[in-house]
Amino acid sequence: MRETSPDPVSILTITQATAATFSELFIGLTFLCFIQSGSKRVACPINGEMIGQEGDLFIFPPGAMVTLENRPLLNATYRAEGVYFTHGMIEKVFADQRQPSGSSGVQLVRAGPHQPSEILSLIKNTLADEALPLAIRQHRLLEPLIWLRHQGIVLSIQEDEQPLSKVRNLIETDPSLPWKAADVAGHFAMSEPTFRRWLAKSGSGFSKILQNTRLEKGLTLLQTTKIPVSQIAMDCGFTTPSHFSDSFRRRFGIKPKAVRSAEN
Repeated sequence: MRETSPDPVSILTITQATAATFSELFIGLTFLCFIQSGSKRVACPINGEMIGQEGDLFIFPPGAMVTLENRPLLNATYRAEGVYFTHGMIEKVFADQRQPSGSSGVQLVRAGPHQPSEILSLIKNTLADEALPLAIRQHRLLEPLIWLRHQGIVLSIQEDEQPLSKVRNLIETDPSLPWKAADVAGHFAMSEPTFRRWLAKSGSGFSKILQNTRLEKGLTLLQTTKIPVSQIAMDCGFTTPSHFSDSFRRRFGIKPKAVRSAEN
């Protein structure tokens, strides 16, 4: 799951009508998830299982591979506000906290004692105020990270140097393209055999990475836009809507339309 924007910070509203578990989701950038309605269960390889409720804040480090479940309330949708921070923003605040062991894992900030909603309001107001001078705008967008550090949060800084990150970043520039292993290998100035050996370090082959990148992009579009499912299928590189629907159901256990409309 990844969203890009000209700003070093981007925000999107996530909604989901049907409870579902999404496994092995790749988080490319530091991602803050502010739960607005419903609850969220996250299984993190480092910090174990956590359940967040309305008002809580989940913090996902860059490069994380997680399993999560969004749980709507009865007769209501799950809703969250998601905020992405670029590596450069994280570096400015957490550079001296670099962890020798790698990722700090997913972290949870509870609503009661900390009121993370105030930080979300600051981000939204800053992004919405086009009259702010650039220097002030950038300074204000650092304040949420400074606040997190004050709360004891540790964020690792990871550049996109791992094979999985590099290949996914390339595919995400346009998932609809007919990506081939040989063409991607050429982009990285490698022969195809060398590329496949390099990619093996991630534990996944090219076909699986391509499929997962496309499906996770489709999931993001289903949760954050009103684009028709048929158009999402085309935008994510599937030949037909039924191909997208079948692949999505095999991966996530529900049909794409169930993300937007609760199944009876």
